Amino acid sequence: MADQDFYDTLGVDPKADDKAIKSAYRKLAMQYHPDRNPDDKDAEARFKDINAAYEILKDPQKRAAYDRFGHAAFQNGGAGAGGFNSDFGASMADIFDDLFGDFMGGGRRGARQNNRRGADLRYNMEITLEDAYSGKNAEIRVPSSAACDTCHGSGAKPGTGSKTCASCGGAGRVRASQGFFSIERTCPRCNGTGEMIETPCEDCGGAGRVARERTLSINIPPGVEDGTRIRLSGEGDAGLRGGPAGDLYIFLSLKPHDIFQRDGADLFCRVPISFTTAALGGSFDVPTLDGKRTPVKVPAGTQTGEQFRISGKGMPVLRSRQHGDLYVQTIVETPVKLTRRQRELLEEFDKATSEENTPDTHGFLSRVKDFFQGRADG
Repeated sequence: MADQDFYDTLGVDPKADDKAIKSAYRKLAMQYHPDRNPDDKDAEARFKDINAAYEILKDPQKRAAYDRFGHAAFQNGGAGAGGFNSDFGASMADIFDDLFGDFMGGGRRGARQNNRRGADLRYNMEITLEDAYSGKNAEIRVPSSAACDTCHGSGAKPGTGSKTCASCGGAGRVRASQGFFSIERTCPRCNGTGEMIETPCEDCGGAGRVARERTLSINIPPGVEDGTRIRLSGEGDAGLRGGPAGDLYIFLSLKPHDIFQRDGADLFCRVPISFTTAALGGSFDVPTLDGKRTPVKVPAGTQTGEQFRISGKGMPVLRSRQHGDLYVQTIVETPVKLTRRQRELLEEFDKATSEENTPDTHGFLSRVKDFFQGRADG
């Protein structure tokens, strides 16, 4: 599944809306469900692939991450069904309940869901190019849910407990028959926990968690790029009634820089030089992101657009000792607001120039002359 496109798996266009994706999923899930294809390993594998694909595409946040980063967006965690890494959360059984629990048979009979995993959170963070160059430690404030201090996440009022759910008998799931399917779905009364709280905690209302803003310290390593994702395990929302917490995903974006443009590990900048420096040759200094200056020598006759490479003065490569290069492009600046004397000198200089001094100009004028001569002869 790791190399298979999720859209291809469901047979939908990448621009398909949620309704089309859901419809394609329902159709394929019924077609390849193990209850309809007993002892068919290929159908079972296909069924898992379908569910793994839909788990991503049904959620706008996960789908956006997949559209931008592909399978790499889900490769920091344990592998889930069909090879999908379960960074973003819900189990396959939760998908079945959400979408077609009303008509699906089989599944996790008798499974109780006492520990509900908390939701994953996303935090968008903008940093400067200097931060990306040197790395930094930063503090962020994240609104999330945390375990209730009063009931310690149980959801029950201190001194009280819970009792077995009368609807599901503690199984967490209820069954019914519909056509040729044997239906099994999460118990709506206890939400799959198999237990009912006798007296809910007054502070959290029985959820076992409360809203709280937390301050977290994060380390941004040198060399991060625009769109880099940092995963903080267990720093998402607290789980329901003592369940494990979700994860926090920090997506980095880089602010535009006043001097440099970045392409991977390489940096680019454009530097204006006087036309006398371009004609006679000379040098100038350019700043670098390490806080220093680097001299750049230009030969006589330098033209606009010529590029000079400074080795090792680009961005650091993430988790490496290597650095990219800095490329400096020259722009020959035409002088403006000339004095009378400056104008006289330039006019004198122009009279003294020849084809040898400006070969490109004379070459272009010659081609223009040939162009009009050809039209006249035709």
